[in-house]
Amino acid sequence: MKIAVLAGGSSTERSVSIVSGTEVAKALESKGHNVFLIDMFYGCANEAAASAFDKSFDIAAVSDEMNRNTASIDEDRKARKELIGPNVLEVCKKADVVFLALHGSNGEDGKVQAMFDLYGIKYSGTGYLSSAIAMDKALTKQFFNWNKVNTPSGAEIHKTDKDKSYSRYGIGLPVVVKPCCGGSSVGVAIAKTDEEYRKALEDAFSYEDRVVIEEYISGREFSVAVVDKTAYPVIEIAPVEGFYDYKNKYNAGMTVETCPAELSEEKTREMQELAVKGAEALGITGYCRLDFMMSGDGTLYCLEANTLPGMTPTSLIPREAAVLGTGFAELCEKLLGL
Repeated sequence: MKIAVLAGGSSTERSVSIVSGTEVAKALESKGHNVFLIDMFYGCANEAAASAFDKSFDIAAVSDEMNRNTASIDEDRKARKELIGPNVLEVCKKADVVFLALHGSNGEDGKVQAMFDLYGIKYSGTGYLSSAIAMDKALTKQFFNWNKVNTPSGAEIHKTDKDKSYSRYGIGLPVVVKPCCGGSSVGVAIAKTDEEYRKALEDAFSYEDRVVIEEYISGREFSVAVVDKTAYPVIEIAPVEGFYDYKNKYNAGMTVETCPAELSEEKTREMQELAVKGAEALGITGYCRLDFMMSGDGTLYCLEANTLPGMTPTSLIPREAAVLGTGFAELCEKLLGL
């Protein structure tokens, strides 16, 4: 097949997206597919677009260029209104299917998916509406509550709200603070004091105007992939220090990951069933990954869903798939096949 791998983009998760896109492109090429890796924000030259899928493609060279461009992404983003780069649509229209290796805003939030629907472009992952709902942590919490998917109690706070105290929502310290529509734990903090809470809010509001606060669940952290309505093996995530933030997610050796997780068959089944239910509650099709906390008494809390989870060497879905005997390249093909 002719496959366009769309990565990079303009979100705070650009660097991770480049790694995901590069790994996916190499994997699909190894399976004999005709692959074209392209940066959603910077696009490609007219000549490259005109000859897309007609000749051999240097994935490494494009990946290097994408990484170099990252140094100026903030300035370039301010300098123009368009978030879609030159020839991106032209290349994607030529492809049989687009593998979305984007993460975060303007990629995982349904905007690209909706645009592709209008152009009749096939793409990996779920549709635009479920993408938008899952990206919004406040909406996700509402949908979980409506569908009886147990989740930590919480509330949405706007930057303009006069009263931003956690106590008005019946939440006590420690409290988790996170941008409403961020990803990869960017801007997420656990505040144990009022001073830490004020600082966490300030940091979260630097990313966007809406923030979610929720009760802190002390316990073990897990993740479960749901692929084609089937839950994959549960993986336990145990950071060497702190919590599963951006640093611990994407730096090798910072987290101990155990898959399958050391849980009873009953608790494993319960979490897998809750993962499938959570995905259904948000209307997610294709594949996704859901994050969980388990408190000391064994209660499970579904935190959120990731509709375009990472596909890097340290990412969780490839680890879960490996337990089932599915290699990385085979996994990439399977996700496209959905």
